[in-house]
Amino acid sequence: MAKRIDVSGLTAYYGNFRAIDDISMTVEPRSVTAFIGPSGCGKSTFLRTLNRMHEVTAGGRVEGKVMLDDEDLYGPGVDPVSVRRTIGMVFQRPNPFPTMSIYDNVAAGLRLNGEHRKKDLDEVVERSLKGANLWNEVKDRLNRPGSGLSGGQQQRLCIARAIAVEPQVLLMDEPCSALDPISTLAIEDLIGELKSRFTIVIVTHNMQQAARVSDRTAFFNLAEVGAPGKLVEIDDTERIFSNPSVQATEDYISGRFG
Repeated sequence: MAKRIDVSGLTAYYGNFRAIDDISMTVEPRSVTAFIGPSGCGKSTFLRTLNRMHEVTAGGRVEGKVMLDDEDLYGPGVDPVSVRRTIGMVFQRPNPFPTMSIYDNVAAGLRLNGEHRKKDLDEVVERSLKGANLWNEVKDRLNRPGSGLSGGQQQRLCIARAIAVEPQVLLMDEPCSALDPISTLAIEDLIGELKSRFTIVIVTHNMQQAARVSDRTAFFNLAEVGAPGKLVEIDDTERIFSNPSVQATEDYISGRFG
């Protein structure tokens, strides 16, 4: 069962620099939530706090609370590695493991979790590649390097790798920014299919993409250069794009700044 995320009073730092300030929001299960806003307003930083990737960065620390249903992800005794298994991530640039085959890329997380039975691995690899709409393109070359695929195929391979371990949530940090329009459309179609199984959060600079793929949209902004990023508003995507509550949101969406 995909899970709901509740964030309250979240502030993230790089050393002494406050990158985002006092963010509270809810992400509904089995939905797509898009983060939009100008560069440098903390969208990707906030995304990385949701699966504790932010603290991997030197000086990265967080105040506030991130709840996944009734579990506090920053609570005492919570294993960050376990959190990242539950909340998977797909990065801006496709990053298949370069020395691994297509098959081994998808199976990597399963093996880390202790699964080594070939029959079970075969089943999950096939299911995950089908889930990423890649199986028919690669089923006859599973032993070839993942790095030999096209950019769009590599990104779908990374999605297959992420969903193979059955996360509850899938985070995507500008997953189409390095892709051509046809590959972008393939990823967008895939996001629409995956939301029936996963809670999805996507950062995008593409307004049309946010409007096409998301159920809800959150607009982030900076009060001034050097100030921490803040959540300006979050609402149903249709309302954000047709009748936002805040003038700054309308100005950004209409291209008057950003």
